[in-house]
Amino acid sequence: MTEKPAILFVCVHNAGRSQMAVGFAASLSEGAVDVFSAGSEPAEQINPVAIAAMAEVGIDIAGAQPKILTTDAVRQADAVITMGCGDACPVFPGKRYEDWQLDDPAGQGIETVRPIRDEIKARVAALLAELLDSPDAARA
Repeated sequence: MTEKPAILFVCVHNAGRSQMAVGFAASLSEGAVDVFSAGSEPAEQINPVAIAAMAEVGIDIAGAQPKILTTDAVRQADAVITMGCGDACPVFPGKRYEDWQLDDPAGQGIETVRPIRDEIKARVAALLAELLDSPDAARA
C-alpha cells in the first residue's frame, strides 16, 4: 500500500479559490488524497460568497479557516497548486507545481463566483485523474 498523494492549494488570502479547491478535492477524491490549503496573506475568514457557491453544489466549506503558508506545508505536499500567490510560495525540488490563472472571487457576487467555482472543479477533477492514475489508486 502506498501513501496517499498530498495536494496543497495556495492563494493570497486562503479564503476563496484555494478553499473551494480543497472542498472539491476532498469530495471528488473520496479520501484518496490528502488536501491542504494556505495563503501568503490569509484573511480573517472564508469568503461568504465562496461558501454560498460551494453550498449550491453540496459542499460545505463554512468550517474552514484561512491559514498562513509555511515551508512545512509545501514540504509535505506532492503537488503544489498556486492561484495568484506570486513568488510567495517556496519551491522545493521534486515537487509538482502548477499555477492556475483564476479570477479572485473576493468582493464578487455569486453570479461571478459560480464560473470560478466551476472552473476550479474542472481543474481539480483533471488533477485528481492525473495523480490517481495508477493501478493502486484505482483500487483506493
